[in-house]
Amino acid sequence: MSYLEEIQVKNLDHLGIVAGLIDEIGIVKIINNKLGIDVREKISAGTVVKSILINGLGFVSRPLYLFSQFFQDKAIEKLLGERIKPDYLNDDKIGRVMDELYKYGLNDIFIEVVLEVIKKIKIDLKYSHLDSTSFHLDGEYKREEDKEKQEEEKIIKERPIFIKKGYSRDHRPDLKQCVLDLITSQDGDIPLFVRVGDGNESDKAVFGKVLVEFKKQIKFDSIMVCDSALYGQENLQLIQHLKWITRVPMTIKKAKELVQNIEVEEVKDEDKEKRSDLNLESYTWKEEIVTYGGIKQTWLIVLSEKRQKSDLEKLEKQLSQEEKKSQKFLKEIQSEEFEHPQAARYKLKAINKKLRLLEIKEVELIETYSKKKEKIYKMISLIIKKDEEISRKTKEAGKFILATNLVEENKLEASEILITYKNQQSTERGFRFLKDPLFFTDSFFVEKPERIETMLFLMSLCLLIYNLGQRELRNCLKRVKKGINNQVGKVTLRPTLRWIFQCFQGIHYVILNGVKQIVNLTEERRFILSLLPASCQRYYL
Repeated sequence: MSYLEEIQVKNLDHLGIVAGLIDEIGIVKIINNKLGIDVREKISAGTVVKSILINGLGFVSRPLYLFSQFFQDKAIEKLLGERIKPDYLNDDKIGRVMDELYKYGLNDIFIEVVLEVIKKIKIDLKYSHLDSTSFHLDGEYKREEDKEKQEEEKIIKERPIFIKKGYSRDHRPDLKQCVLDLITSQDGDIPLFVRVGDGNESDKAVFGKVLVEFKKQIKFDSIMVCDSALYGQENLQLIQHLKWITRVPMTIKKAKELVQNIEVEEVKDEDKEKRSDLNLESYTWKEEIVTYGGIKQTWLIVLSEKRQKSDLEKLEKQLSQEEKKSQKFLKEIQSEEFEHPQAARYKLKAINKKLRLLEIKEVELIETYSKKKEKIYKMISLIIKKDEEISRKTKEAGKFILATNLVEENKLEASEILITYKNQQSTERGFRFLKDPLFFTDSFFVEKPERIETMLFLMSLCLLIYNLGQRELRNCLKRVKKGINNQVGKVTLRPTLRWIFQCFQGIHYVILNGVKQIVNLTEERRFILSLLPASCQRYYL
């Protein structure tokens, strides 16, 4: 046997951390219990899912048809089990497992994984956040023409999603899409519930139903936090038995009146320090008890100094732009010859529809004659400001309204309502993660809607694993009161897990003359491993 045949070097890098977190949650066992194990198969469905999750968190942007290549230089037997070979992970096997997952029920599997996480790890579920985003897709997806038939089938079974055009958060209205609804915990941004919807789905139409379904599945007394898409009479009736905080849309007449007429309370000296500690020193507010949609609730009218400054600057810019635009309109209408007075006024009306803060007003219509001796009319007009509209926008600058149905029992402090709503970024961070071009792919390549739903289910599991690992690491650093260096060499107690993954690049699994060992495991890396679950440590120590 030659020397080259006696040594094997495989990359382990950060993938042992990912594999350990998957083991800690028990995902492989859950999948195998659901889908069963066929003794004739070389690799179980649970292990295939584990391999997909490891690939997804490898941050190399490899689509699934290059899946087996991902593991060619990896310590696959260390990560997935002895005698597992890369060619076991072919596209046929992955496709079959994805189809089995969909057939069993993606939501049921995800809920069981979430419940296992909640059982093993004490996650604070006082607040949960709901939001949605869209994912654009390449391809024709002509299936929507069967929609009527599919709607009939929905009575018997849940139908696959419809891939079609809708409001695009990716600013790609030219492409078809699907929608992802996501509920996360405020503690650690852990995904608690995911739902994939049609591409043209409206948040207002589904958010209430999503929350009701979530509460059926996750039986915890969580206060649900959502943006203004939730706030409507139908949704409020639907979720009246739930606890919620949401933003009130300014299209509601009562909201407009309050923002215009109510003055927020000045901060008392004794409260300034408290607000500074809560990072709320630039906010003032006033509470009002309101009944809307038959539901008694607290409305918190909030003024943000930073936002007020920004809104007033935008208003000034808009006014300046309209002044330039209106000067052109004025010149245009005063130079035009009209056959009838009605034509001149119709043109003036059309122009004013294009202006918001200014108005071109008729001063006089002059009857005269053209060069051809035909009777014509010319308009003399001037530009005036819409003082009421400008005053309204000035009063609204920096203001918004938050609502909650926690009025008497379990009443929340105003500061807690505001802080909780600001943490709505919990879901937004999840969307940024899922849309990162290094994570899977930036748009989908699979053709069947069922596979797209399954792909988003797997991506959401990746988000759960990532955020869980990050939460555990940060909590441990806080407990030991010792930080680690970040990307710029500064000590931090809140590193991102992605940075930790980068720190673990260059760790190899070496087999030399039958002896297995891990190389390049520095003291810093050992310290980081000591902060992670024992299931992660087993892959390195």
